[in-house]
Amino acid sequence: MGARSIGRVALESALVLWLLASAVFFSLRLLPGDPARLVLGDQASETELAALRAKLDLDRPIYVQYAHFLKELPRLDFGDSIRHPGVSATARVAEAIGPTSELAGLGVVLGALLGVSGAILSMGPWLGRRRSWIEPFFLGIAATPLVAFAPLLTYLLAARFRIVPLPGDPDAGFSGLLFASTLLALPLAAHVGRIARAALRDVERTPMLAVARAKGSGEARVWIVHALPASLGPVVTVVATQLGALLGGAIVLERLFERAGLGTLILEAYSARDLPVLEAGVVAAAALFVLAQAAGNTLHAMIDPRVRA
Repeated sequence: MGARSIGRVALESALVLWLLASAVFFSLRLLPGDPARLVLGDQASETELAALRAKLDLDRPIYVQYAHFLKELPRLDFGDSIRHPGVSATARVAEAIGPTSELAGLGVVLGALLGVSGAILSMGPWLGRRRSWIEPFFLGIAATPLVAFAPLLTYLLAARFRIVPLPGDPDAGFSGLLFASTLLALPLAAHVGRIARAALRDVERTPMLAVARAKGSGEARVWIVHALPASLGPVVTVVATQLGALLGGAIVLERLFERAGLGTLILEAYSARDLPVLEAGVVAAAALFVLAQAAGNTLHAMIDPRVRA
Protein backbone atom coordinates (compact mmCIF):
# COMPACT_ATOMS: atom_id res chain seq x y z
CA MET A 1 0.00 0.00 0.00
CA GLY A 2 1.59 3.26 -1.17
CA ALA A 3 2.15 6.41 0.82
CA ARG A 4 -0.59 8.18 -1.16
CA SER A 5 -3.14 5.49 -0.28
CA ILE A 6 -2.14 5.56 3.39
CA GLY A 7 -2.45 9.34 3.39
CA ARG A 8 -5.92 9.12 1.82
CA VAL A 9 -7.05 6.58 4.42
CA ALA A 10 -5.72 8.77 7.23
CA LEU A 11 -7.48 11.83 5.80
CA GLU A 12 -10.77 9.98 5.38
CA SER A 13 -10.53 8.61 8.93
CA ALA A 14 -9.85 12.08 10.35
CA LEU A 15 -12.81 13.48 8.39
CA VAL A 16 -15.18 10.80 9.70
CA LEU A 17 -14.03 11.39 13.27
CA TRP A 18 -14.52 15.16 12.89
CA LEU A 19 -18.04 14.69 11.50
CA LEU A 20 -19.02 12.26 14.26
CA ALA A 21 -17.54 14.43 17.01
CA SER A 22 -19.32 17.47 15.59
CA ALA A 23 -22.61 15.58 15.41
CA VAL A 24 -22.27 14.62 19.08
CA PHE A 25 -21.38 18.19 20.07
CA PHE A 26 -24.36 19.80 18.34
CA SER A 27 -26.86 17.08 19.25
CA LEU A 28 -26.17 17.62 22.96
CA ARG A 29 -26.50 21.41 22.73
CA LEU A 30 -29.12 22.18 20.09
CA LEU A 31 -31.85 19.78 21.19
CA PRO A 32 -34.83 21.41 22.97
CA GLY A 33 -34.29 22.07 26.64
CA ASP A 34 -31.55 23.49 28.83
CA PRO A 35 -28.59 21.04 29.01
CA ALA A 36 -27.63 22.36 32.45
CA ARG A 37 -31.15 21.79 33.78
CA LEU A 38 -31.19 18.31 32.24
CA VAL A 39 -28.00 17.53 34.14
CA LEU A 40 -28.92 19.01 37.52
CA GLY A 41 -32.69 18.52 37.43
CA ASP A 42 -35.60 20.87 38.06
CA GLN A 43 -34.74 21.33 41.74
CA ALA A 44 -31.38 23.00 41.04
CA SER A 45 -30.98 26.64 41.98
CA GLU A 46 -30.11 29.35 39.48
CA THR A 47 -26.69 29.67 41.10
CA GLU A 48 -25.96 25.97 40.53
CA LEU A 49 -27.25 26.18 36.96
CA ALA A 50 -25.11 29.22 36.21
CA ALA A 51 -22.01 27.53 37.65
CA LEU A 52 -22.54 24.44 35.48
CA ARG A 53 -23.20 26.53 32.38
CA ALA A 54 -19.93 28.36 32.97
CA LYS A 55 -18.07 25.09 33.54
CA LEU A 56 -19.37 23.60 30.27
CA ASP A 57 -19.16 26.93 28.35
CA LEU A 58 -22.92 26.80 27.85
CA ASP A 59 -23.18 30.49 28.68
CA ARG A 60 -21.16 31.39 25.57
CA PRO A 61 -22.35 31.55 21.93
CA ILE A 62 -22.57 28.19 20.20
CA TYR A 63 -19.85 29.05 17.66
CA VAL A 64 -17.47 29.95 20.50
CA GLN A 65 -18.26 26.65 22.21
CA TYR A 66 -17.64 24.77 18.96
CA ALA A 67 -14.34 26.55 18.34
CA HIS A 68 -13.17 25.63 21.84
CA PHE A 69 -14.36 22.04 21.31
CA LEU A 70 -12.36 21.74 18.07
CA LYS A 71 -9.30 23.27 19.73
CA GLU A 72 -9.33 20.70 22.52
CA LEU A 73 -10.38 17.72 20.37
CA PRO A 74 -6.86 16.84 19.08
CA ARG A 75 -5.66 16.84 22.70
CA LEU A 76 -8.64 14.65 23.71
CA ASP A 77 -9.49 17.17 26.40
CA PHE A 78 -13.26 17.08 27.03
CA GLY A 79 -13.10 18.51 30.53
CA ASP A 80 -13.82 16.88 33.87
CA SER A 81 -16.62 14.46 34.56
CA ILE A 82 -19.70 16.05 36.12
CA ARG A 83 -20.58 12.90 38.01
CA HIS A 84 -17.02 12.45 39.30
CA PRO A 85 -15.55 15.92 39.95
CA GLY A 86 -11.80 16.15 39.57
CA VAL A 87 -11.61 13.15 37.21
CA SER A 88 -11.16 13.95 33.54
CA ALA A 89 -13.60 12.49 31.04
CA THR A 90 -10.68 11.15 29.02
CA ALA A 91 -9.36 9.26 32.04
CA ARG A 92 -12.74 7.62 32.62
CA VAL A 93 -12.95 6.57 28.97
CA ALA A 94 -9.38 5.28 28.94
CA GLU A 95 -10.21 3.10 31.93
CA ALA A 96 -13.29 1.70 30.17
CA ILE A 97 -11.62 1.00 26.81
CA GLY A 98 -9.52 -1.85 28.21
CA PRO A 99 -12.39 -4.26 29.06
CA THR A 100 -14.20 -3.42 25.82
CA SER A 101 -11.04 -4.01 23.79
CA GLU A 102 -10.54 -7.38 25.48
CA LEU A 103 -14.12 -8.44 24.78
CA ALA A 104 -14.19 -7.20 21.18
CA GLY A 105 -10.64 -8.33 20.35
CA LEU A 106 -11.19 -11.87 21.58
CA GLY A 107 -14.56 -11.87 19.81
CA VAL A 108 -12.89 -11.00 16.50
CA VAL A 109 -10.31 -13.78 16.86
CA LEU A 110 -12.91 -16.38 17.85
CA GLY A 111 -15.36 -15.27 15.16
CA ALA A 112 -12.73 -15.51 12.42
CA LEU A 113 -11.45 -18.89 13.62
CA LEU A 114 -14.93 -20.41 14.02
CA GLY A 115 -16.13 -19.08 10.67
CA VAL A 116 -13.08 -20.22 8.71
CA SER A 117 -13.06 -23.62 10.44
CA GLY A 118 -16.73 -24.15 9.63
CA ALA A 119 -16.16 -23.17 6.00
CA ILE A 120 -13.28 -25.63 5.64
CA LEU A 121 -15.30 -28.42 7.27
CA SER A 122 -18.17 -27.75 4.87
CA MET A 123 -15.83 -28.07 1.87
CA GLY A 124 -13.76 -31.08 2.93
CA PRO A 125 -14.78 -34.75 3.10
CA TRP A 126 -14.60 -35.15 6.89
CA LEU A 127 -18.27 -34.69 7.78
CA GLY A 128 -19.75 -36.55 4.85
CA ARG A 129 -23.37 -35.61 4.19
CA ARG A 130 -23.54 -33.72 7.47
CA ARG A 131 -21.41 -30.93 6.00
CA SER A 132 -24.61 -29.70 4.32
CA TRP A 133 -25.87 -28.73 7.79
CA ILE A 134 -23.22 -26.03 8.20
CA GLU A 135 -24.68 -23.58 5.68
CA PRO A 136 -28.18 -23.56 7.30
CA PHE A 137 -26.50 -23.19 10.68
CA PHE A 138 -24.60 -20.13 9.44
CA LEU A 139 -27.82 -18.67 8.01
CA GLY A 140 -29.71 -19.25 11.23
CA ILE A 141 -27.08 -17.57 13.40
CA ALA A 142 -26.69 -14.64 10.98
CA ALA A 143 -30.46 -14.08 10.97
CA THR A 144 -30.87 -14.21 14.77
CA PRO A 145 -30.18 -10.99 16.73
CA LEU A 146 -27.56 -11.17 19.44
CA VAL A 147 -30.07 -9.92 22.01
CA ALA A 148 -32.22 -12.99 21.24
CA PHE A 149 -29.79 -15.88 21.64
CA ALA A 150 -27.30 -14.39 24.13
CA PRO A 151 -29.75 -14.30 27.09
CA LEU A 152 -31.08 -17.76 26.17
CA LEU A 153 -27.65 -19.39 25.97
CA THR A 154 -26.57 -17.59 29.14
CA TYR A 155 -29.60 -18.91 31.00
CA LEU A 156 -29.09 -22.47 29.75
CA LEU A 157 -25.30 -22.74 30.04
CA ALA A 158 -24.61 -20.47 33.03
CA ALA A 159 -27.76 -20.38 35.16
CA ARG A 160 -29.57 -23.63 34.42
CA PHE A 161 -26.82 -26.21 33.88
CA ARG A 162 -23.88 -24.19 35.30
CA ILE A 163 -21.52 -25.33 32.56
CA VAL A 164 -19.89 -21.91 32.36
CA PRO A 165 -19.71 -19.06 34.90
CA LEU A 166 -21.90 -16.00 34.61
CA PRO A 167 -19.96 -13.46 32.48
CA GLY A 168 -20.86 -10.62 34.85
CA ASP A 169 -19.55 -12.43 37.93
CA PRO A 170 -16.41 -10.63 39.21
CA ASP A 171 -14.93 -14.03 40.09
CA ALA A 172 -15.53 -15.47 36.60
CA GLY A 173 -12.15 -14.23 35.36
CA PHE A 174 -11.00 -15.37 31.94
CA SER A 175 -13.74 -18.02 31.74
CA GLY A 176 -16.41 -15.35 31.92
CA LEU A 177 -14.61 -13.25 29.33
CA LEU A 178 -14.25 -16.28 27.05
CA PHE A 179 -17.94 -17.12 27.26
CA ALA A 180 -19.02 -13.52 26.60
CA SER A 181 -16.56 -13.26 23.69
CA THR A 182 -17.88 -16.51 22.22
CA LEU A 183 -21.43 -15.16 22.29
CA LEU A 184 -20.20 -11.99 20.61
CA ALA A 185 -18.24 -14.03 18.04
CA LEU A 186 -21.13 -16.18 16.81
CA PRO A 187 -22.75 -13.60 14.45
CA LEU A 188 -19.31 -12.71 13.07
CA ALA A 189 -18.49 -16.41 12.62
CA ALA A 190 -21.68 -16.88 10.63
CA HIS A 191 -20.84 -14.04 8.22
CA VAL A 192 -17.20 -15.09 7.94
CA GLY A 193 -18.18 -18.72 7.35
CA ARG A 194 -20.55 -17.87 4.49
CA ILE A 195 -18.05 -15.59 2.75
CA ALA A 196 -15.13 -17.97 3.33
CA ARG A 197 -17.18 -20.88 1.95
CA ALA A 198 -17.98 -18.93 -1.22
CA ALA A 199 -14.32 -17.92 -1.62
CA LEU A 200 -13.17 -21.52 -1.13
CA ARG A 201 -15.63 -22.64 -3.80
CA ASP A 202 -14.06 -20.18 -6.25
CA VAL A 203 -10.58 -21.47 -5.41
CA GLU A 204 -11.81 -25.07 -5.79
CA ARG A 205 -12.46 -24.42 -9.48
CA THR A 206 -8.83 -23.50 -10.14
CA PRO A 207 -6.20 -26.09 -11.15
CA MET A 208 -4.15 -25.28 -8.06
CA LEU A 209 -5.92 -27.75 -5.80
CA ALA A 210 -5.78 -30.53 -8.39
CA VAL A 211 -2.03 -30.01 -8.71
CA ALA A 212 -1.65 -30.13 -4.90
CA ARG A 213 -3.58 -33.39 -4.72
CA ALA A 214 -1.53 -34.84 -7.59
CA LYS A 215 1.62 -34.11 -5.59
CA GLY A 216 0.28 -36.22 -2.73
CA SER A 217 -1.06 -33.52 -0.38
CA GLY A 218 -3.76 -34.66 2.03
CA GLU A 219 -7.15 -32.96 2.16
CA ALA A 220 -6.29 -30.98 5.28
CA ARG A 221 -3.14 -29.61 3.68
CA VAL A 222 -4.97 -28.91 0.40
CA TRP A 223 -7.62 -26.76 2.07
CA ILE A 224 -5.58 -25.14 4.84
CA VAL A 225 -2.21 -24.59 3.15
CA HIS A 226 -3.23 -24.08 -0.49
CA ALA A 227 -6.88 -22.97 -0.65
CA LEU A 228 -7.23 -20.86 2.50
CA PRO A 229 -4.47 -18.28 1.79
CA ALA A 230 -6.00 -17.59 -1.62
CA SER A 231 -9.37 -16.91 0.06
CA LEU A 232 -8.24 -14.57 2.85
CA GLY A 233 -9.01 -11.31 1.02
CA PRO A 234 -12.83 -11.59 1.23
CA VAL A 235 -12.55 -12.93 4.80
CA VAL A 236 -10.56 -9.89 5.94
CA THR A 237 -13.06 -7.63 4.17
CA VAL A 238 -16.09 -9.14 5.88
CA VAL A 239 -14.35 -8.99 9.27
CA ALA A 240 -13.59 -5.30 8.70
CA THR A 241 -17.17 -4.51 7.61
CA GLN A 242 -18.63 -6.35 10.63
CA LEU A 243 -16.49 -4.56 13.21
CA GLY A 244 -19.11 -1.88 13.72
CA ALA A 245 -21.77 -4.47 14.49
CA LEU A 246 -19.31 -6.30 16.73
CA LEU A 247 -18.58 -3.16 18.76
CA GLY A 248 -22.31 -2.57 19.05
CA GLY A 249 -22.73 -6.15 20.22
CA ALA A 250 -20.01 -5.64 22.80
CA ILE A 251 -21.97 -2.68 24.19
CA VAL A 252 -25.12 -4.83 24.37
CA LEU A 253 -23.32 -7.65 26.16
CA GLU A 254 -21.63 -5.28 28.60
CA ARG A 255 -25.03 -3.94 29.60
CA LEU A 256 -26.64 -7.38 29.63
CA PHE A 257 -23.96 -8.91 31.83
CA GLU A 258 -23.24 -5.69 33.76
CA ARG A 259 -19.60 -5.82 32.76
CA ALA A 260 -17.37 -2.76 32.94
CA GLY A 261 -16.58 -1.26 29.54
CA LEU A 262 -17.06 1.59 27.13
CA GLY A 263 -20.68 0.73 26.36
CA THR A 264 -21.65 0.67 30.02
CA LEU A 265 -19.85 3.97 30.60
CA ILE A 266 -21.64 5.67 27.68
CA LEU A 267 -25.05 4.51 28.87
CA GLU A 268 -24.31 5.57 32.44
CA ALA A 269 -23.07 8.97 31.23
CA TYR A 270 -26.24 9.40 29.17
CA SER A 271 -28.46 8.51 32.12
CA ALA A 272 -26.57 10.93 34.39
CA ARG A 273 -26.32 13.62 31.66
CA ASP A 274 -22.55 13.63 32.16
CA LEU A 275 -21.88 15.55 28.94
CA PRO A 276 -18.03 15.52 28.95
CA VAL A 277 -17.89 11.76 29.53
CA LEU A 278 -20.65 11.15 26.98
CA GLU A 279 -18.81 13.18 24.34
CA ALA A 280 -15.49 11.48 25.11
CA GLY A 281 -17.07 8.02 25.09
CA VAL A 282 -18.84 8.45 21.76
CA VAL A 283 -15.72 9.90 20.13
CA ALA A 284 -13.64 7.02 21.51
CA ALA A 285 -16.14 4.45 20.18
CA ALA A 286 -16.10 6.16 16.78
CA ALA A 287 -12.30 6.23 16.79
CA LEU A 288 -12.15 2.50 17.55
CA PHE A 289 -14.54 1.79 14.69
CA VAL A 290 -12.73 4.01 12.19
CA LEU A 291 -9.28 2.66 13.12
CA ALA A 292 -10.51 -0.93 12.90
CA GLN A 293 -12.06 -0.30 9.48
CA ALA A 294 -8.90 1.38 8.22
CA ALA A 295 -6.73 -1.46 9.55
CA GLY A 296 -8.98 -4.05 7.89
CA ASN A 297 -8.94 -2.26 4.54
CA THR A 298 -5.17 -1.82 4.72
CA LEU A 299 -4.65 -5.49 5.54
CA HIS A 300 -6.94 -6.49 2.68
CA ALA A 301 -4.90 -4.37 0.27
CA MET A 302 -1.69 -6.01 1.50
CA ILE A 303 -3.14 -9.49 1.00
CA ASP A 304 -4.92 -8.90 -2.31
CA PRO A 305 -2.96 -6.77 -4.85
CA ARG A 306 -6.13 -6.34 -6.94
CA VAL A 307 -7.57 -3.79 -4.48
CA ARG A 308 -4.44 -1.65 -4.22
CA ALA A 309 -4.81 1.89 -5.44
